[in-house]
Amino acid sequence: MHTLDTRLKRQNLLDILFRSITRLSAFAVLALLIGIIITLIIGSIPAIQAFGFGFLTSSEWNPVTEQFGALVPIFGTVATATIALLIAIPVSFGIALFLTELSPQWLRRPLGIAIELLAGIPSIIYGMWGLFVFVPLFAEHVEPWINEHLGTLPLISPLFTGPNMGISVLAAGIILAIMVIPFIASVMRDVFDVVPSLLKESAYGLGATTWEVMYQVVLPYTKIGVVGGIMLGLGRALGETMAVTFIIGNAHRLSASLLEPGNSISSALANEFTEAVGDLYTSALIELGLILFFITFVVLSIARFMLFKLAQREGRGA
Repeated sequence: MHTLDTRLKRQNLLDILFRSITRLSAFAVLALLIGIIITLIIGSIPAIQAFGFGFLTSSEWNPVTEQFGALVPIFGTVATATIALLIAIPVSFGIALFLTELSPQWLRRPLGIAIELLAGIPSIIYGMWGLFVFVPLFAEHVEPWINEHLGTLPLISPLFTGPNMGISVLAAGIILAIMVIPFIASVMRDVFDVVPSLLKESAYGLGATTWEVMYQVVLPYTKIGVVGGIMLGLGRALGETMAVTFIIGNAHRLSASLLEPGNSISSALANEFTEAVGDLYTSALIELGLILFFITFVVLSIARFMLFKLAQREGRGA
């Protein structure tokens, strides 16, 4: 009896210790997040006082005259991330569909491993490959075609006219797409695999095609996981630094054309932070980091809100 009481006390103690450690870990992450936000805000105060809201709407970036605006990096960040997702989402869906439904059994594991290995390649390698291999091919073969065919269309022609240099916002977006495809495809494949076989086999038995099974059975069942994978890829695209720095051109010049060089928040920070002279210059760069943090927070909040609404709709339907 004494031994049993001792064992129960020890188990209770270990349980309390475990709960305390997990609670401390959770609050440590929250404290770290709050600390980062406070640090960014404090570092941004000189730029906020000097430029106010105009910092977000100005495209001027002149360290000599200490006139700074974030419009060009914001546009470059949003544009490259948008291009990356527009390319990566359908390609990733196709990869996941092939691996889970169409691929021969002997080919699924090697292809899956290859995709996971692509996710582990350092971003600087993607940047070097993009600069020395992709950019010359893009400038020689793709951009002339874009100028000739898309640059003459009404409404969208301003987006696709520009010099055939290869280094551009569009090229950076394509490189980002190549980088985030392994992340999104891996998550989609994993969540597609957890769909019960009975659901898919029932749909096939009723005469549904592979596309109908994916669209009407698999996607509704896994939509939360799919959106989570897309958000993972978007977070990687928004914060990517080295690959974008190699490809985007690092030009503080606002242009409607995606074939022109541009800049992003992460590449501006990477290029200029170590060379920033003066408190105002440094503060302007820190405010860029705060803006990137805010953009990421807003995007993730919108994604969570969408998932909440989907869950509510399912509840009403049930």
